[in-house]
Amino acid sequence: MLEEKVATGRRKTSVASVRLRPGSGKVDVNNRPFDSYFPLAIQRDAILAPFKAVGGHQRYDMIVRVNGGGVEGQAMAIRLGISRALVQEREDLHHDFKVHGYLTRDPRKKERKKYGLAGARKRFQFSKR
Repeated sequence: MLEEKVATGRRKTSVASVRLRPGSGKVDVNNRPFDSYFPLAIQRDAILAPFKAVGGHQRYDMIVRVNGGGVEGQAMAIRLGISRALVQEREDLHHDFKVHGYLTRDPRKKERKKYGLAGARKRFQFSKR
């Protein structure tokens, strides 16, 4: 059975450290309850999606530390961390998670601002005269 698995997930500038241990389904994100940290149900469903393949998160307690980025990036970083922790426990889940995209680290980052431009690609207003 699972003693305690620790995994890291990343998305944009968000980094999440996920600890899974046997328990009753308690989820703690940055010392706050799961429902108060992620008030939108769609974000909570996206985070707990890997557990639907396993059969529910009621068997595990989760302690999550996440920082950087926005709420959506943090949610996807946590999902990746949960998926990696579950695969550490049960290697047979790897194929199913890979097919659903739970183990794919989204490599997209914000493009840097270029000199002489207003942003990464946006230009200053052109004046003919």
